[in-house]
Amino acid sequence: MGRVRRITRTGALAASLLLCLIPHLIWRAARQRSPWPRHFLGLAAHSVGARVRIEGHPFQGDSFIIANHVSWVDILALGGATGTAFVAHDGIAGWPLIGWLAAQNNTLFVTRNRRGALSGQLDALRTALAGHQPIALFPEGTTSDGTGLLPFKPSLLSVLLPPPRSVRIQPVHIDYGAATAEISWHSNEPAGANVKRLMERKGPLDVTLRFLEPFDPAICPDRKVLAAMTQERIAASIASFHSAATPCIAGPHES
Repeated sequence: MGRVRRITRTGALAASLLLCLIPHLIWRAARQRSPWPRHFLGLAAHSVGARVRIEGHPFQGDSFIIANHVSWVDILALGGATGTAFVAHDGIAGWPLIGWLAAQNNTLFVTRNRRGALSGQLDALRTALAGHQPIALFPEGTTSDGTGLLPFKPSLLSVLLPPPRSVRIQPVHIDYGAATAEISWHSNEPAGANVKRLMERKGPLDVTLRFLEPFDPAICPDRKVLAAMTQERIAASIASFHSAATPCIAGPHES
């Protein structure tokens, strides 16, 4: 039955892409901002069995979402719920199909290891913020086991100090409840094996997006304080829903 579920969910993903691709290309040809990447991500989340529930209130103005990172399903759930663009490492841009799809949603591909690249990346972030599309960042830089947080990397948060426009930081706690340990992406699991395991998983996958109170980044004197403040708020939400925290395990997927 696991193989049947995988085939069925893969077919649903393909159908979601076909349904959204043609109208998206028409929107792009007309040089209009396309709503179809968001529709696709929402349909894709449903196709893989995710049932997304929102707690709290997504900020309605210009926002920079900072979230914990547990699984690749995070992107489908959060993108479908908010229409956000994502900050991702530039290696993803070269992935077959995935890289192209990410670019259609205005993903900001960044290079962490090349000296001198940060300035241009910050300029790209400022440009994206000026376009009024929410932007999401997973500042842990890799997946964790979902019961705690890895240290946040503050370098890209430099774009918000000073803020390029009136923008709010909104921390988001992505929570898979009892399924967290089962679906988290661990360092010893190849990407293909993780995808196969989740696509063959029995039953729905409940995902809760907890939108925490947004705040003005201008209250933070530097990016380290900004990273620490955001991490504390997400960690407090995680702690309130997980009675026993365990050490985080880094995974292979960086964003």
